Amino acid sequence: MAESSASIDPEHLIARGETTLAIEIAGLEAVKARLRGDQSFVRAVTVILEAKGRVIVTGVGKSGHIGRKIAATLASTGTPAYFVHAAEAAHGDLGMITPEDVVIAISYSGQSDELLTILPAIKRFGAHLIAITGRAHSPLAQAAEVHLDVSVPQEACPHNIAPTASTTATLALGDALAMALLEARGFGPDDFARTHPAGALGRRLLLRLSDVMRPRARCPVATTQTPFTEALLTMTQGGMGMVIEVDEHDRPIGIFTDGDLRRLLERGTDWRHARFGDVAHPAPKTLPATALAAEAAHFMETHRINHILAVHADGTLAGAVHMHDLMHAKVI
Repeated sequence: MAESSASIDPEHLIARGETTLAIEIAGLEAVKARLRGDQSFVRAVTVILEAKGRVIVTGVGKSGHIGRKIAATLASTGTPAYFVHAAEAAHGDLGMITPEDVVIAISYSGQSDELLTILPAIKRFGAHLIAITGRAHSPLAQAAEVHLDVSVPQEACPHNIAPTASTTATLALGDALAMALLEARGFGPDDFARTHPAGALGRRLLLRLSDVMRPRARCPVATTQTPFTEALLTMTQGGMGMVIEVDEHDRPIGIFTDGDLRRLLERGTDWRHARFGDVAHPAPKTLPATALAAEAAHFMETHRINHILAVHADGTLAGAVHMHDLMHAKVI
C-alpha cells in the first residue's frame, strides 16, 4: 500500500537513490573489467566493420527498449542500423534481414522465447549474429558468432528482479560499440552534422558565414571620402546599426556603429563637415566567408562585438553578420 507523503523519510529516499547508483556503477565496472579479458568486443566491432550490410538490433521487453536506443546511436554515428522487434520479426519482419547484415540480439537471460524462435531463420539467412546477454551458457549466447557478456553482480531493484543495473550495462556496452565503430570509421563532426541536419548540432557544424551573412549588395557601405552625414543616412537605411568603410579595392578598412554615434554625440563632437574616414574605427574584425557560423559567434562573444565582416580570399568584402542573424539562424 502506498504511503502518504507525510510518512516519507527524505533521508531514506536519498539513501535508496545512492544505493541504486552505486549498484549500477558496480555493474558497469564489472562489464568494463571483462572488456579487456577476452577478444569478444574486438571481434564484435570487426564483424560489424567488415559487414557489407546493416546492423539489425532486436530484443523484447526492456531489452527491446534498450535495443532501440542502441540502434539509434549506431545509425547517428556512422553505422547504418535499425531496430526490429523480435516478436514482429517472427511475423514477417525477418524479411528485412539479408545475408550481408549483422544481427545484434539482446536478452539478459539469453533465453527469450521470441529471440530463440527466430534464431534458426537468422542462421539460415547467413547473417552474422552477435548476442548481448548476462549468461554465457544460455541458448542465445551459445548460438551467436560473438557473445558480449553484460552480467552484473545484482540489479538495483531491492528485490533483485526489475531490470535496472543490467539494462544500464547493456546500454553502456552499446554506446561503447558505437564509439569504437565511430573512431574506426573516422566518423567526424562534419559527418555527424550531416546525420543531424535539422538539429542544433547540425546548424553549428554545417552553417558557414556565407550561409547566414547579409551579402555585399545588402551591406551599408561608404568610402573614406563619403560625407559623414551621408554615411549616417546609409546606416539608417542599412538596418544593421553600422556602416562599413571600404577602400578603392572594396576591402573593409573601417567600421562605424550606432554605439559609436552615441559616444560621438556624448562628446559633443562637431561632425557636420566630417568625412566618414575621420570617424570610422580602423581595422574592423573580419573572418573568411567560409568560416563556421559557430566560430563567428564565439569570435563575437569573445571580442564583445555585435557585427563581424565576412571577406573573400582576396580580402574584399563578401558580406556582414549581425548577432541577430546568428540568433535567427539558431546558431546561438
